Amino acid sequence: MLDIVNIAHPAFILLGSYVAYIGNTVFGIDPILAAVIALPAFYLLGMAVYQVYYVAFERRDNQSLRGLSFFFGLLFITEVTLVLVFGVDYRSVEARYIGPSLRLGLFDLPLRLLVPFLVSMVMVVGLQAFLSRSFLGRAIQAVAQDQLALRLMAADPVRIKRIAFGLSIATAALAGAILIIIQPVEPSIGREYIGRVFAICVLGGLGSFPGMVIAAMTLGIVETLTATFFGPSWAPAVSFGVLLVTLAVRPSGILGR
Repeated sequence: MLDIVNIAHPAFILLGSYVAYIGNTVFGIDPILAAVIALPAFYLLGMAVYQVYYVAFERRDNQSLRGLSFFFGLLFITEVTLVLVFGVDYRSVEARYIGPSLRLGLFDLPLRLLVPFLVSMVMVVGLQAFLSRSFLGRAIQAVAQDQLALRLMAADPVRIKRIAFGLSIATAALAGAILIIIQPVEPSIGREYIGRVFAICVLGGLGSFPGMVIAAMTLGIVETLTATFFGPSWAPAVSFGVLLVTLAVRPSGILGR
């Protein structure tokens, strides 16, 4: 949506996980609440990262390969820092909803999955409403399409991208808190999500927020069913097979333009 290949996004998700872990273990705060408290800090961090990227690469029109290397370096620097601070052991959090299940007839629905799902849906609906109904949200969607038209509407594309990047890092931190509720984390697991993140973006259609939501749910269901019936090792292969088949039929993605 911003025409920026942020391959370091999983690193910020992990940072959110460890912030939630610190808030939970040190201060006894609910992990989701800890991430919410830290959202302003992550928002400012995202704005700072984009400013460095803009000054060093985008302003010089040198954002293709070197810009990608910048985010790769950011990913590995974050991983190494987390290893030095927390070690390589898995970390988890505690909350009242981790452990109990909600019984629905013949099915038991773990609250550690239900609560993150509800929080994610609130975040998705809120972001979609912001992107579609506010001037700033529509400007974020337009910034990668026609920056000249955006300037004619008295909007600075660099400022819009800075705000959007801050929002993306803030939401990534909240996603990290959700992740550590679902499963324990350690510094190197961020690399496992790089392929999935790009697969979701491409499958949903670049620049289409609803398409990415549909793609994420589709790949999640496909991977879960594959892991259940054929084993976990087959899950990534089948999900990326679905991606290739979809792109062969519709190259622009599910809701791509």
